[in-house]
Amino acid sequence: MNDWKKILILPDTKIQEAIEIIDLNSLQIAVVTDRDGKLLGTVTDGDIRRGILKGVPLSNPVEDIMNAHPVTIPEMKDKTSILNILKINQLRHLPVVDGKGRVIGIEWVDDLITLSKYENWVVIMAGGLGKRLSPLTDDCPKPMLKIADKPVLETILNQFIKQGFHQFCFSVNYLSEQIREYFGDGSKWGVEIRYIAEKKEMGTAGSLSLFPVKTELPVIIINGDILTKLSFEQLLNFHLSHQARATVAVTTYDFQVPYGVVKVNKDRLIGFDEKPVYASFINAGIYVLNPEVLGRIPSSYFDMNHLLEIMLEEKEPVCIFPIREYWIDIGKIEDFHQASLDFPVVFQ
Repeated sequence: MNDWKKILILPDTKIQEAIEIIDLNSLQIAVVTDRDGKLLGTVTDGDIRRGILKGVPLSNPVEDIMNAHPVTIPEMKDKTSILNILKINQLRHLPVVDGKGRVIGIEWVDDLITLSKYENWVVIMAGGLGKRLSPLTDDCPKPMLKIADKPVLETILNQFIKQGFHQFCFSVNYLSEQIREYFGDGSKWGVEIRYIAEKKEMGTAGSLSLFPVKTELPVIIINGDILTKLSFEQLLNFHLSHQARATVAVTTYDFQVPYGVVKVNKDRLIGFDEKPVYASFINAGIYVLNPEVLGRIPSSYFDMNHLLEIMLEEKEPVCIFPIREYWIDIGKIEDFHQASLDFPVVFQ
């Protein structure tokens, strides 16, 4: 909304004048600030109607009826998150404020409703002990380790939100209270977050047997120590277009033999390959599973690879989706340091 400054009013503005401003502009709201532009409140048609019902004269100042504690947001580029915050709080407008509380814009639901949105659930596996990252994880769950002053789990969440996903389930175990306290129900990000509580170690897939939602749509699963710029939209569309029951995201791992490799034919030397590099696909820790597949996972220690092997034995369609974007598994101390170096370039 380019002309949002037209709806700014002072607290001593008469209610009648506020009505005229609201009617004249299309935003259906007036924003009350002091003379320095600091937000004091908002006035909507509903506030005015409630004031009239209480007998407040229209000649009174607007501060008598304004909402003095409106929901606000900082400046955000992610329109999907803004739309989710509007929906969760059942609002049509969000004042945008800077660090000093001054109004710098207005986000309006009518400007955002064309954004695509996915109803698929995303499960983030955040219950691991992170032993290989000790001592960093001695008092902190691995997904809560901070890179660029932000938990890894929050970066994962934001990557999904930017692409239109808004329903999440965190599978937690080790020091889970830290994750629950930080993320809560997800309303801070304008999304829904539920939790699977692992009361014991359940492997890389066992906790999915406790998934608390009935859905007919494929579910995306990602390990809570993965940072990637993967297009989850493309991953999901690939899964659907290939009519897979399970899709495994894979990435390329290069391994260089530190020696010259001898080429032989039976007992004859036929040449050398000096320090060759071999490339292989490795499991990237990101999956799409149809809901009926989740229903087959036992409520016990159970690994994802075991599930996939069973599906292959039964000739079920399991596809792989190669990741060409940035991807790193923060499994070791050196991975954590590398991700910290990469972050400003990749995610900013």
